[in-house]
Amino acid sequence: MIVNVTFRHTDPIESLRAYAEEKITKLDKYLDSPGEAHIVLTVEKFRHQADITLSVDGTRIKAFEETGDMYSAIDQVMDKVEKQLKRYLSKIRDRRSEGPREESLVEEGETEAISTDEEPIIEVEKLEAKPMDPEEAAMQLGFSNQEFMVFRNAKTNEINVLYRRKGGNLGLIEPA
Repeated sequence: MIVNVTFRHTDPIESLRAYAEEKITKLDKYLDSPGEAHIVLTVEKFRHQADITLSVDGTRIKAFEETGDMYSAIDQVMDKVEKQLKRYLSKIRDRRSEGPREESLVEEGETEAISTDEEPIIEVEKLEAKPMDPEEAAMQLGFSNQEFMVFRNAKTNEINVLYRRKGGNLGLIEPA
């Protein structure tokens, strides 16, 4: 990993540079390809700030922390970067596993027997239907990767379901 450490409004201290480089190189264990990190350490009066920009495979991960001690600022900002990096890598892993699924091929003339001996397993999930407007529910559904959202309409106080349609539009189910 390529590491650049910049000091602002303070003299460059080799022990701080070594500490920051040591902390950031611990993130190499998560990376398959080489990354680049830029660390900016700033002192303004009594505020010690650590700002990290990590570039991994064209993606930038940025974190900032401000405390009364530079070492604690570095520790806290590293925790933030590590959390963001883990979340980014798990997203990539999930996308790869959701790739095209291979379906079983059946030659013409052959039929597959589908076993219906087993009872279907029904998973029960309890959720609290929060009161909100349909527009707010549409916005929250847009931010999530879920197919539908159950909510309580703030105007009518009824349970509504907002879902994604095949064409990309949204549908709203209201009780009659």
